[in-house]
Amino acid sequence: MMNLEPGKKIYFASDQHFGAPNPAESKKRETHFIQWLDKIKNDCQILYLVGDLFDFWFEYKTVVPRGHVRLLGKLAELSDSGIKIHFFTGNHDMWVFDYLPEEIGMELHHEPIEREYNGKQFYIGHGDGLGPGDHGYKFIKKVFRNKLCQWLFARLHPNFGIGLANYFSKSSRAATGDNDKTYLGEENEWLAIYAKEKLQEKHYDYFVFGHRHLPLDLTVGENSRYINLGDWISDFTYAIFDGSELTLEECPFKK
Repeated sequence: MMNLEPGKKIYFASDQHFGAPNPAESKKRETHFIQWLDKIKNDCQILYLVGDLFDFWFEYKTVVPRGHVRLLGKLAELSDSGIKIHFFTGNHDMWVFDYLPEEIGMELHHEPIEREYNGKQFYIGHGDGLGPGDHGYKFIKKVFRNKLCQWLFARLHPNFGIGLANYFSKSSRAATGDNDKTYLGEENEWLAIYAKEKLQEKHYDYFVFGHRHLPLDLTVGENSRYINLGDWISDFTYAIFDGSELTLEECPFKK
């Protein structure tokens, strides 16, 4: 259990997909995100980046993807100032290993975690591979998480390997298209279903997920809510916990 310092808050954001759809458009969105980080740094005690910060990321032993210098510098600045940063790998950047934790000082998570702040129970994760259905992706995720498969991919030259991965990343986004922006109804929202199943085991006040690319704030049980953070492609939404309540907000810098 942890209590926030007086006047301090916890911020949550996900699915920035920096690098997509092209460097020029990505840089515009990245600038908005950096402005937002500047805005929150004075009252932020903990920052959760809840997956898919990058549209693709793979760390070779001595090579990392180019770009995002200003973003990484800003995150390092926040970390150096004492802000605790939690980084969740998503389905697009699951191959983050030790570079960002070592360079920036963030804490890396590959699976959902439980935390208690000011007496409130949180369950936090990117959201990919959770809930019913999507067996094809769940199988692919196991393949991508496999150490041998990661080792084999690392044998590819970065120019080819990263180019190939970027192609499949774009194909994945094209396949889902506008489906990510369609509300399926509470009975069909798989992360809401997953949250209700978890509540059979233990009480949580808040389930915080990304991945869905749709801002959602749903009641999933008595005194329990499921918050989906939306994205930084079209929504520019995030969540704030002020020590007593979690709220979903929209970034003022999006236009």
